[in-house]
Amino acid sequence: MSEETRDANGTRLAEGDSVTLVKDLKVKGTSTTLKRGTLVKGIRLTGNVAEIEGSTDKVKGLVLRAEFLKKA
Repeated sequence: MSEETRDANGTRLAEGDSVTLVKDLKVKGTSTTLKRGTLVKGIRLTGNVAEIEGSTDKVKGLVLRAEFLKKA
């Protein structure tokens, strides 16, 4: 694996890590906005190094861009 998924600060992310949002994000298909600082626990890496999968208390099955996250 030549490329690794990295957060907004350049820290490597791994399966099962917890991350927090670095900016408010609107969730497509809902009226929900995830606020900056929201914790996403137990992330899963995808085939795309720029994206991770995870869930919050409000929304399940999110796909988030790594550039908007930092390792918790």
